Amino acid sequence: MTHDYYSPAGGLPSQKEAFQDSAIFTNAYVYIPKRVLTDIVTSFLPNWKKTRLWVLARPMTGFAETFSHYLMDISPGGGSDLPDDDEFAEHIIFVTSGAGKIKVNGDTHKLNPGSYIYLPPKTDWSVINDSSNRLIFHWFRKRYQKVRGVNAPPILVTSDSVVEPIEMPGSDGNWLTSRFVGADDIAHDMHVNIVTFRPGGTIPFAETHVMEHGLYVLCGTASYRFNSDVINIEAGDYAWLRAFCPQCCTATGDGLFRYLLYKDVNRHMNLQLAK
Repeated sequence: MTHDYYSPAGGLPSQKEAFQDSAIFTNAYVYIPKRVLTDIVTSFLPNWKKTRLWVLARPMTGFAETFSHYLMDISPGGGSDLPDDDEFAEHIIFVTSGAGKIKVNGDTHKLNPGSYIYLPPKTDWSVINDSSNRLIFHWFRKRYQKVRGVNAPPILVTSDSVVEPIEMPGSDGNWLTSRFVGADDIAHDMHVNIVTFRPGGTIPFAETHVMEHGLYVLCGTASYRFNSDVINIEAGDYAWLRAFCPQCCTATGDGLFRYLLYKDVNRHMNLQLAK
C-alpha cells in the first residue's frame, strides 16, 4: 500500500493574513502548527549543500533529553558526503517527499516517499538529491546507549509500504501501529513508528509513561489531548512531549489519521539527572 505524506512548502504568510497565535510551549509539551514551518525559521548545517532544515526538537535540560528531530529540505543537486561527524550518534531517516539516493557503507539505495533507514553509530553514509524536485525527510538523531553484552542494531533499509500495521488489542482495527523494528528487540534504544487511526479511532485513556515523544502528523486530523489541553491537529503539525505528559486522541474527518512517532525505549533511567 502507498500513502501520501504531508511536507512543508516553506515560504512566508501574506502581509494580508491575520495574526494567528496557535503555537504553544509549556513545561509538559510543545505544539508547533504547520503554519510555523516557514522560511524564516529554517536552519543550516555544515557540509550540507543546497539544504535547509527545520529543527523540530532538540535536547534541553529539564525538558526533552534524548533526541533531536530535523525536517530536512534538500534542493536538486544538494546533499552531503559528511552528514554528521558525531561518531556516537545513531540515525533514523523517513522520507515524505521527492526522491534521491543514500549511500551506506558503499551500498547505494533509492530514497522515495515512505523510505525508512536506520543507521547505527559509526556508519559511513551520504545523501544526494539527484532528482528535479525537493527531497524532504525526517531525520532523528540520538546518542546510542551501549549495554554490555548487547550489540548495536544493524543497518536497516525498508519502507512504510512493506511493513504490515499491527492492530492494537481491543481496537477493532481502528488503531494500528507500523513497527519498523520489533518492540522486543533490546538492541534498539529508540523507536520511530507510524501510528494509524481510522475515522473515529481513539486512544481511550490518557497515556502517561516514561518515553519522550516527537509526533509529526503525516495525514488526517484529530482531537488530541496534551497534558490538560485539547487541540485540533492536522497534517503537518508537530508535538514534542516530555516524559509522563498525559496524552490521548480521537481521529476526526473522513480519512486516515497517521503520525510519525519517536520514543526512547529499552534502557535504564539515567540516574545522573537526579543529582
